[in-house]
Amino acid sequence: MRIIWTFLGGLALLTGVIGIVLPLLPTTPLMLLAAFCFARASPRLEMWLLEHQRLGPPIRDWRAEGAISTRGKTLAVIAIAATFTLSLVLGLPTHVLAIQGVVLSAVTLFLLTRPKPSA
Repeated sequence: MRIIWTFLGGLALLTGVIGIVLPLLPTTPLMLLAAFCFARASPRLEMWLLEHQRLGPPIRDWRAEGAISTRGKTLAVIAIAATFTLSLVLGLPTHVLAIQGVVLSAVTLFLLTRPKPSA
C-alpha cells in the first residue's frame, strides 16, 4: 500500500509543479494532496515536502490554520479571472460559461473567506 501512496503523492507533486507554470492546474491543492499521500507512505517524503523552501509554507499554513496567504489568494483570483476571460474570448457556449461562472465564483468565495496565516 505504501507504494501506491508514494506513487499517488509523486503524481500529485509532479502535476502541482507543472501547475506552477500552467494557470489551469491548481498548484496548492495538489501539494496538499501530495503531502496527504506522502504522510501515509513515507515520513521522510512528507518532511521533505513540508520543509521545502517554496512548497512547504502553504501546506504548513493550511494544516495549522486552514489559512491561505494574501499573495496566494491574489494569484488564485487573477488565474480564475484570466481563465474566465479566456473562455469569453474563445466564445464558449453560454451554458458552459454559466457553469464555469458558478463554479469559479464558488471557488473565489471559498478562497477569499479563508483566514490569512497568523505568522
